[in-house]
Amino acid sequence: MDFSLTKEQAMLKKLAAQFAEEELEPVAAEIDETHSFPVENFAKMVKLGFTGIGVKEEYGGAGGGMLEKVIAVSEFAKKCMASAATLSIHLIAPHAIQDFGTAEQKEKFLPRLTCGGELGAFALTEPNAGSDAAGVKTVAVYDEATDEYVINGTKCFISGGARAGVLVIFAMTEPKLGTKGMSAFIIEKGMPGFTYGKIESKLGIRGSETAELVFEDLRVPAANLLGKKNGGFKIAMKALNAARIGVAAQAQGVADEAIALAVQYSKERVQFGKPIAALQGIQWYIADMATRSEAARNLTYHAAWLADSGKDFVCEAAMCKYNAAINARFVTNLALQIHGGYGYMQDYPLERMYRDAKITEIYEGTAEIHKVVIARAVMGK
Repeated sequence: MDFSLTKEQAMLKKLAAQFAEEELEPVAAEIDETHSFPVENFAKMVKLGFTGIGVKEEYGGAGGGMLEKVIAVSEFAKKCMASAATLSIHLIAPHAIQDFGTAEQKEKFLPRLTCGGELGAFALTEPNAGSDAAGVKTVAVYDEATDEYVINGTKCFISGGARAGVLVIFAMTEPKLGTKGMSAFIIEKGMPGFTYGKIESKLGIRGSETAELVFEDLRVPAANLLGKKNGGFKIAMKALNAARIGVAAQAQGVADEAIALAVQYSKERVQFGKPIAALQGIQWYIADMATRSEAARNLTYHAAWLADSGKDFVCEAAMCKYNAAINARFVTNLALQIHGGYGYMQDYPLERMYRDAKITEIYEGTAEIHKVVIARAVMGK
């Protein structure tokens, strides 16, 4: 299987790398320290077409597919994981609307998310519904008199939720049916009854805002039902499986940059009269980091290829996300170790990268959940 990039993909990679180096890297430490969303950089992502990756050009998108998303996100993650996460998570909403929306929904919402400058969000998680989607307590009740759904409930840990202009959210339309009674809705910022609560203070990816969303008698037109009534669980799972490849791309990017920094530092750092790169122990560290990262990259590219080919990729998405996330923590840890005391200081980016890498083992499904998914697939259950 050949994963060589096409001419267009190579151009995208070059553009993403240049953007990351010139725009993201200079402010990465600042947005981490101040916990501030990179508003200006997101606007520049919109202008360059990154926010429309995977969406048809007729809706203002940039075309392409999952592999293009992996390319851009991984390049961003090399310089700023928070910005990579922002792009990766933003794309979930337009992709879900493109896959399951009506013609009217696509025409109304997709241009706003691809080239209109609005951030997208995906809201499934609740205080009692993380890995267990059946624990969703948010309820949507249909009001026949107004042809609206009245939604009440709370979502937590929603990336970009307080800043997003268009959100895909999930609520129970028939709670007694469990996940078979879940539906998806498109909502907009500013709708009466939709507010946000706490903005979380996090260990890493601090420039990617994470918010609590509150729905109090939120009235949503029936025309904003995404897909079929009670068909929300299918939408959520397809979106999450695709999003997991995006997380793998984030993990891959931060690992690649950590290796590059470790190699550079080991050649410059002189101890006992010679660069530490000459030490076999350091060489073995680099060998382990490079080998595991190459394996992670190929798993991620394979999952992206399956997704773009219309083939089943559930197991492969879990594999690539689980493996890349574990590798990101492993690699950033060793890279920091190679830097020694300097790596622990905020003057160097390794301490931030080390903190940022951890989230890839948690969001869009924990490492433990992915092992369950993988085991079931392998064992035929």
